[in-house]
Amino acid sequence: QVQLVESGGGLVQAGGSLRVSCAASRSISSLNVMAWYRQAPGKQRELVARITSRDIIDYLNSVKGRFTISRDNAKNTVYLQMNSLKPEDTAVYYCFAWPGTGSGYWGQGTQVTVSS
Repeated sequence: QVQLVESGGGLVQAGGSLRVSCAASRSISSLNVMAWYRQAPGKQRELVARITSRDIIDYLNSVKGRFTISRDNAKNTVYLQMNSLKPEDTAVYYCFAWPGTGSGYWGQGTQVTVSS
């Protein structure tokens, strides 16, 4: 079992930056995948970025060059640094952890709103 708690969302103007954090209740170094998803109103949840236990990283095409996923194993925390934010980045951002078996674990989400 893993509990995930996101923080750091908020309201920012277009072109601005935010960093969202995901604190896990146990060691993340043993988790195969840590990821950030987002869901905008009326849209399906989509994968934004993920990092594997071997530090393989993938990004949604529309955020490449603007977003950076990273993790601090000592703090059991995963981050998503978001720069050059656009109104279309507005969504609830969810942290996800997959230990290698089962369906994985989700956080409660944090709202990110980008005003134009």
